[in-house]
Amino acid sequence: MGEGEGEVDNATLSDPASADATTSVDTMPERPPNRKPISYSQPLSVQSTHYFGSTRVSPHRKHSLEDEHSLSYPQFSPPPYFYHHHPSLPPHHHSRDSNSMGGSDAITLEMAMSEYGGNPGTLPEITGAGGGEGIFQVPFRAAMHPSRPPALELRPHPLRETQAGSFLRALATTGTQLWAASESGLRMWKLCEKYDTPGGGVRRGDENSAPFYETGRTSPVICLKVDQASGVVWSGHKDGKVRSWKIEVGAEKAPDEDPLVCNLSNGGLHGGYFREGLSWQAHSRAPVLSMVITSYGEIWTGSEGGAIRAWPWDAIQKSLSLSTEEKHMAALLVERSYVDLKNQVTVNGVCPLPASDMKHMVADYSRSKVWTATSLTFAVWDAHTRELLKVFGIDGQMEIRVEAPPSGHDSQSQPPAEDEGKGKVSSSKKEKSGSTFLQRSRNAIMGAADAVRRVATKGTLVEDNRRIGAITVSVDGTIWSGFTNGTIARWDTYGARLQEIQHHFSSVQCFCPFGERLWVGYASGVVQLMDLEGNLLGEWLAHSCPVMDMAIAGSYIFTLAHHGGVRGWHLTSPGPVDDILRNDLMKRELAYTKMENIKIMAGTWNVGQEKANHDSLISWLGTAVSDVGLVVVGLQEVDMGAGFLAISAAKETVGLEGSANGDWWLDSIGRTLDEGTTFQRVGSRQLAGLLIGAWARKNLRPHIGDVDAGAIATGIGRAIGNKGAVGLRMRVYDRVMCFVNSHFAAHLEAVNKRNADFDFIYRNLSFSRPSAGVHGAKVGATAVQLHRAVNTNGANSEQEAMPELAEADMIVFLGDFNYRLHSITYDEAREMVSQRCFDWLRERDQLRVEMKAGKVFQGMREAQIKFPPTYKFQRHVPGLGGYDSGEKKRIPAWCDRILYRDSRSISVAECSLECPVVAAITHYDACMDVTDSDHKPVRCKFQIEIARADELIKRQKYGDIIESNEEVRSLLEDSCVVPDTTVNTDSIILQNHENAVLKITNKSTSENAAFKIICEGQTSANWDGDLSKLTARSAFGFPFSLEVHPATGVIKRDQTIDVMIRQDSFEKREEFVDGMVQNWWCEDTRDKELILLVNITGKNSTDSSVHRVHVKHCPSLIERNGKLCTSKRGQPNNQQKADAKQSDGSDVPNLCHMRML
Repeated sequence: MGEGEGEVDNATLSDPASADATTSVDTMPERPPNRKPISYSQPLSVQSTHYFGSTRVSPHRKHSLEDEHSLSYPQFSPPPYFYHHHPSLPPHHHSRDSNSMGGSDAITLEMAMSEYGGNPGTLPEITGAGGGEGIFQVPFRAAMHPSRPPALELRPHPLRETQAGSFLRALATTGTQLWAASESGLRMWKLCEKYDTPGGGVRRGDENSAPFYETGRTSPVICLKVDQASGVVWSGHKDGKVRSWKIEVGAEKAPDEDPLVCNLSNGGLHGGYFREGLSWQAHSRAPVLSMVITSYGEIWTGSEGGAIRAWPWDAIQKSLSLSTEEKHMAALLVERSYVDLKNQVTVNGVCPLPASDMKHMVADYSRSKVWTATSLTFAVWDAHTRELLKVFGIDGQMEIRVEAPPSGHDSQSQPPAEDEGKGKVSSSKKEKSGSTFLQRSRNAIMGAADAVRRVATKGTLVEDNRRIGAITVSVDGTIWSGFTNGTIARWDTYGARLQEIQHHFSSVQCFCPFGERLWVGYASGVVQLMDLEGNLLGEWLAHSCPVMDMAIAGSYIFTLAHHGGVRGWHLTSPGPVDDILRNDLMKRELAYTKMENIKIMAGTWNVGQEKANHDSLISWLGTAVSDVGLVVVGLQEVDMGAGFLAISAAKETVGLEGSANGDWWLDSIGRTLDEGTTFQRVGSRQLAGLLIGAWARKNLRPHIGDVDAGAIATGIGRAIGNKGAVGLRMRVYDRVMCFVNSHFAAHLEAVNKRNADFDFIYRNLSFSRPSAGVHGAKVGATAVQLHRAVNTNGANSEQEAMPELAEADMIVFLGDFNYRLHSITYDEAREMVSQRCFDWLRERDQLRVEMKAGKVFQGMREAQIKFPPTYKFQRHVPGLGGYDSGEKKRIPAWCDRILYRDSRSISVAECSLECPVVAAITHYDACMDVTDSDHKPVRCKFQIEIARADELIKRQKYGDIIESNEEVRSLLEDSCVVPDTTVNTDSIILQNHENAVLKITNKSTSENAAFKIICEGQTSANWDGDLSKLTARSAFGFPFSLEVHPATGVIKRDQTIDVMIRQDSFEKREEFVDGMVQNWWCEDTRDKELILLVNITGKNSTDSSVHRVHVKHCPSLIERNGKLCTSKRGQPNNQQKADAKQSDGSDVPNLCHMRML
C-alpha cells in the first residue's frame, strides 16, 4: 500500500466479487483536499501523510486509460495481482486481514512502510500484473534441469572476453583423449583425468576446466583428424598448413626458443608438452577448410574455390621417418607430392565442380568413397582410383552447370536500396516543393526509414535459404547431410537420396555417428539422438548457444558449444543412469552452491541534446557509486534532428553507430567514475539519440563477460531511432543480466502507443556480439532489428521463439517512458508537488494504471516513488519553481523511471540455484538540483544476491557418484557389453585373383553389433618364413592392392554378414610432383601379408572386441623350406575348416578376442 491511500471498505477486501465492481465516481473527490504547503526541503511529517480516513470507496476494476472509465479513478487499493511487496516479505503479508484495514483511524506512511517493508534499508515495491504468463514468466532455473541429462562439465562456459584469439572450434578423439582445435593451437584432455583439479597458473576462463595439455601458438586451427596408426593428430590451419602433433612425455621443460610451447609440468598440467612434428604448406594463400583420411590412408584437403588435393601416404611416411634436423626437407618432399583432384577432372577448361569453398569432407569406409561438399553441391569420389563419380545439388539433381555463381550474388540485379531511398526523397521534394521545413524533414526521415527497412530485410526473408551445414557417414554406409533450415537428408553411398526428415527448425551444425545411432547438433543448442532410420530417440538442450562439434570417447559424447564450453553426455543418455545422477546431484546441491553479493546502480537521464557540466555528473553519479560494483547509465536525446536521424539510420545499415556527442558523454561519465583506475568500461551502444553504457569496478570486472549489445527502433516506420531502445546483455557471476534503455512515444494521450513500444521492444530486441573498439566495448556490425519473423537461419519456426529478454535472469528497464499524469490540471499538479503529496499524484500515474491492468511491464517491479515528478522543467532554473510555465504548461510527470525483474516467480523466495538472482532496491531518487535539461536524472540502487554453481566441485561430485554409486556402476557395466561375435577364419589365402569371403556372425540374441575392418599393417615374409616389421598406413588404411567391401556395417542379432576381400597381385605405385604424375611402377604383393582387425562395438559403450585376420596372396601353394606359403602366424583354425575348407589343420588355437578399454 502506498502512502496517502484512502481507507478501504472491509467488505470489499473480503468479497472477491467486489474487486470487479464499477468505479464509484461519486465518492471520489474531484481534487485532493487542501493541505498545508510543505517546502521541498522540509521533512514529511506523520500527520501530513494520513489517508482519506472518512471516505469509503470501492476498489476499481482492472482497466486501462483507454477503457470507458479511464478518466475516473478512485483511491487506489491494491488487488491480489498487483500489490506492494518486498523481497523479504512473508507470504501472509500479501493480503491484509479485513479487521486490520477497517475503522476510521488514519494509516500513516511509516505504518504502511512497516507493514510492507522488509530488511532494513530496502524500499517497498510495486509489481505489474501478468508476470507469470507466456513470455513474461520467469525463466526456469534449477540445480539440475529435469528435462536434460546430467552433464560432465569438462570445460565450463568460459567468458568470451577470456577467449580472445583462442576460441575452440572443432573436436576429435583418440579413444582415451579428447582433442580440441582452437584459434591459437590445440589442446588435449586425458579422459582419465576428467574429474581432477587443475593446478595453479591456469589462464582466465579455464579455472574450472579439467586438466588439459596445450600446444604452442599457431595459426588458427580449422579442422582436425586423428591418426592412431601414426600416433599423431593432423590439423588444418588458416594459413594453409597441415601440421602433425604428438605428446613428448617426460620432458622437463619446453624449448627455450619457443616460449609459447606449453610446459605441462607447470600450471598443474601433468606430463610433457606438445611439439610440432611434420608440417607442410598444403594450400598457398588459402586456408585448409576441410580434411579427411580416406580408407586407403591418404590425406585429402579442401580449400577455397573448390580446391581439393590428395596427399599420398608414401610421401608422408617417408617424411615422418626423417629426423628433426631434416624437417625442411621432409616438408618439401610432401609439398611437392600432392595430387590436384580438381585439375584432374578439368577438361579443356571445363570443370564439373563448383568454384565454391570446399567446406565439408567425409570418408565412406564402407564402400571406399569420399564425399566432398560446398554450401550447395555434393561430389562423390572413388577413394581407390581418385575418380570423380558424381556431382549433384542439394535437391539430388545432377549438377549441369560448370561453375556455381559466387555466393551472395542475387540472381536478379536491383538498384541499391540507398539509391531507391534517395529517389523517393527527391520525388517527395518535387511533389511538395512548397512544403514547410518540418514536412521536408519528415519526408527525408521516411525515405531513410524505407531504405533501412529494405536493406535490413534484404536476404533475410528469402524463401529458399537452404545450405549444407554438416555432413557425415554412419556405420552402415549411409550419408547424412544437415541443412541450415533444419532438414536432414539420407543418401546411399552412390548419391541417391533415400529420405528427408525434419525434427527441428534450427540450422544443423554437426553430426556424430556411433554404432546404430546418430547425434545431431543444432544452432539452437539442441542435441537430438536418432537411429539409422531417422527416428527420433531423444532430445535435450545441451547448450545455450550453437553446438559447434561433437566427438565420442570413453563412453561419452562430448559437445563443443560456440562459447567454448565442453560438456560430456553418457552414451546411455537419455536413460535410467540420468535419473540417478540427477537425484544424487540435487541432494548434494549445497556442496557446490556458491553465493555472491553485488550492488548495481542504474541511472537514466533525458539530456535534451545538451551537455552536462561536471558538477551535474558528480551530483548524479559521483556521490552514489562509492559502494557500487556495476554502474549502468542510459541517456535519451543525446542527438536529435531530422538530418542526424537519417544519417544514423543509414549508418546502422552498414553496422556503424555512435556520434561525437555520444562519445563525449561516454568519456565524461568515465571521468566521473574514475575510469581506468577505479572502474572499467564494460560496453556501450548508441542508436540515434539513445545511448547506454556500463562500467564495472575493477575487482568485479573479471566476473563480468559475454557482453552483447542490441538496438531496436520504434520511431517513424519502426526504423528510425528517435524512439526505441538500446541494451546491454552480460554474464555476471554466470548469471545473465540485461539492461535496456528505452524512449517511448510522447504526449499525454499516446498510452496505447507507449504500451505497444514496450511490447515491441521486449519481444524483438536481439543482442549480438560486439567488435573490439578502443575499450573493447563498442558494438559493431549490428543492424537495428525490424522484426523477428524468421529465425537465425531464415526458416520460419512453428512455435514463437521466446524473446531473448525473457531468457535473462534479471532485466532492468530504464529510460524516458513518457507516461504522464492523467485527470489532473497543471495547477493541481504543481500544488501537490509543492506539498509533496506524491501519494495522490501516484494514483494518476499512467504507468501505474497500465501495470495494474497487465498491459505493460508485466511482472516487473518498481520501488515506491518518493521524489517529485522529473518532467518538465525549464533549463537552468533551480528548485521546484522550475517546472514548465510557458505557453503549453506541460503537466509535471514521472516520465523517467527504472523497473526490474529478477528470478523470483513469487514475492518471497530465497536465493538458490532454483532462484539464482534475488534483488532489492535500496535507493530510488531523482537529482532535483541538476538543471542542464528539461528532465531530471534518476538513479536506482540494487542490492543483489546471486547463487551459482561451483563447476569444479560439481564435477568432482559427479565423479564421486559415477565411481561410488553401486546402482550406477551396475547400469554402466551392463551397458558396456560387447555383443559376442565370431569370424569364420583368422587366415585367408588369396589365389588367382579370386575373391574371399569373410563371414562375421553376431551370436547375441538381444543386441546388434557394429563392425569396422581396418588394416593393422603389412609385413613381408622372408624365405625362412620370418616376418618383417609391421608397417601401417595412416589411420590403419588399406593398401591400394586390397579391396574390402563392406568395411563397416551393422550385424543384426543372430545374423551373419559377408565381407568380400580381394587383393591384386601387383599394386600400382605413383609418384607425383607438383600435382603431375612423374613416375609409376607396379609392386609385387605376393610375398606380403596383411593383418586385418575386425573391431566390434556395442550400443552404449566405446568398449570393443577385436578379431585378427591374416591375409596372404599366393599364385599357388608352393613350399619354401618345407613350409606352406603362409606365415607362421597365419594358420587356419577349426572354424575355417568347417566353413571355408581351405586347410586341414586341426591343432590351431581358437580366435583371440582382444578388449580395448
